[in-house]
Amino acid sequence: MTEFWLISAPGDKTCQQTWEKLQAATTKSNLSTNTKFNIPELKLGTLDVLVGLSDELEKQDLFLEILVREMARCMADVLEDTESKVGENLLADGVDFVTYVTKFQWNMAKYPISESMKNISEMIAKVSGQISNELRARKSSYNDLKSNLHALEKKNTGNLLTRSLVGIVKKEDFVIDSEYLITLLVVIPKVIHNDWVKQYETLSEMVVPRSSNIISEDQDNYLCNVTLFKKTMDDFIKKAREKKYIVRDFQYDEKQIKAEKEELARISTDKRKQFGPLIRWLRVNFSEAFVAWIHVKALRTFVESVLRYGLPVNFQAMLLQPNNKTMKKLREVLFNMYRHLDGSSTSSVTLPTDIPGETRTQKILSLSSKEKNRTQPPESSPAFRYLLLSNKCT
Repeated sequence: MTEFWLISAPGDKTCQQTWEKLQAATTKSNLSTNTKFNIPELKLGTLDVLVGLSDELEKQDLFLEILVREMARCMADVLEDTESKVGENLLADGVDFVTYVTKFQWNMAKYPISESMKNISEMIAKVSGQISNELRARKSSYNDLKSNLHALEKKNTGNLLTRSLVGIVKKEDFVIDSEYLITLLVVIPKVIHNDWVKQYETLSEMVVPRSSNIISEDQDNYLCNVTLFKKTMDDFIKKAREKKYIVRDFQYDEKQIKAEKEELARISTDKRKQFGPLIRWLRVNFSEAFVAWIHVKALRTFVESVLRYGLPVNFQAMLLQPNNKTMKKLREVLFNMYRHLDGSSTSSVTLPTDIPGETRTQKILSLSSKEKNRTQPPESSPAFRYLLLSNKCT
């Protein structure tokens, strides 16, 4: 798992200076590995639209994260294989996650910047909704087959006390279609099998002499048959239980045996048929969802940066890959670098008056209402919360 922090800071004299300042503060102590996160200049709307879009993008970000993780889990469940095998199939635009995120380029063909940010957000919402619905249907269908197959296969595993006897017994092991006789199957612990051989003919009346044979065995038990008259069956079962011999509830039925085998073969075939298409669908749509997710993060970064730093657009988005051992120190360094951006002082973050539809009241409420009565440690300060638009992108 690789963790990234996506932050945005206003340009000093130039955005390059902002970048160099971050690099100098974090790389010399090996706190993080940094890359620029390139976002094109997107179409701005009114302040009301931006504030509404900020809330909507936050929900969309969470929805896509859940969707991406769910698809990754589904791929792992379907492959039933090693982590490396799963990783080979989960790519973003044909490359691994780290490469895609660190070399992020806005997809102009898929999300044209000639469209408003609201329209782009709606495009992403529509596609991600379709993927989510189809994933639910495909996963449900495949999991039903998998569960049914597992249940049938489980019946054919285990010891002779519990497993299905369909694949073990044969027609010649039974007396079939007799008006008076019936063949029972008895599980006998190996340690008392000799007692069975000596006793079974006298456990009850009307047991056919020398009718018991070993049909199968496992580590602890033998499966034997025995033939007797139907009218003494209940008494025989009772006496057998007293001697710790377990009579299995089984009647030989060729039609039922054939139906069970056909059902197992059908479900196995259906599972194999769905496997390939499902893997291909997951591979394609996981990439689609992951790419959409990172574009939503780019949109959030742009919207939050404009709301926080004002116009003209002048900020640098940066992607940090923290060193696991120095995360606490990195948080402190970032907090000290950007504490002057703390939104608790509204005068330092008001927007220019040339955004259509803006009023001074709107400016103060939109930038300060969430910050009221907040404490100020590095992990939770308003400036830091706004800067870390996502502290995990794995």
